[in-house]
Amino acid sequence: MLEIKNLKAGYNGMEILRGVDFAVETGEIVAIIGPNGAGKSTLLKSVFNLADIYSGEIVFKDKNIIKLPTHQLISLGISYVPQGRQVFGNLTVLENLEMGAFVFKDKELIQRNIDDVFEKFPMLKEKKSEEACNLSGGQQQMLAIGRALIQDPELLLFDEPSLGLDPKTMKEVFAKIQEINKEGIAIVIVEQNAKQAVAIANRTYVLEDGKIALQGGSEILRQEKIKSIYLGGSPNKKNPVSHIAKQDFRLLLAAYCLFVSLI
Repeated sequence: MLEIKNLKAGYNGMEILRGVDFAVETGEIVAIIGPNGAGKSTLLKSVFNLADIYSGEIVFKDKNIIKLPTHQLISLGISYVPQGRQVFGNLTVLENLEMGAFVFKDKELIQRNIDDVFEKFPMLKEKKSEEACNLSGGQQQMLAIGRALIQDPELLLFDEPSLGLDPKTMKEVFAKIQEINKEGIAIVIVEQNAKQAVAIANRTYVLEDGKIALQGGSEILRQEKIKSIYLGGSPNKKNPVSHIAKQDFRLLLAAYCLFVSLI
């Protein structure tokens, strides 16, 4: 269904993905895990044309989609649930769902899709007249998923769906993702909660420094390399973020000492 070949992508000339090969078969759940800054979200955004593509191919249903605008990708059958939910807080639940249907002109189809979402998420139907800003974090995540489902996707991209959710709500979200998948929708899920993501996935890719470091099934978390990736990366490679943090701490300490000496 989806095949990515030697993808190099990033933002404003900065290369984040450095030659990624990746594939999703029809009806699969594929998880992408890895440390912060590895390029997980950039991979999803590249598929949805929200990142800069420098080279490589993204093929969806035998068609190279790299140059297609996002609204055409939605029409082809790809939808995206962004990190942090990003619902329209000043719009009602119903209006948020209608915003997801902007690619359709058939009012009967839109209403049918909204009814389907309300059937999957009864809570959204109960709160359809409430502004989205009044919903809990979990309810907003369900709304973001519902808004994507309005578009009749064949492939659904999830960017950190459990972010900021309590454990009970997180389980509900992952259960809902599995339900959606059982209807035949292929799913790609980027997650920091590696254990939970791998548990529901058919296959898992591990990203490290913009490249695929590992791929496999549920056994992947038992591999020794996973520990090095999540607990600091390559042992011989300095972490520039950590180095900057140490510098900032030294500057802060020096400023504090200067302040103390002056009072």
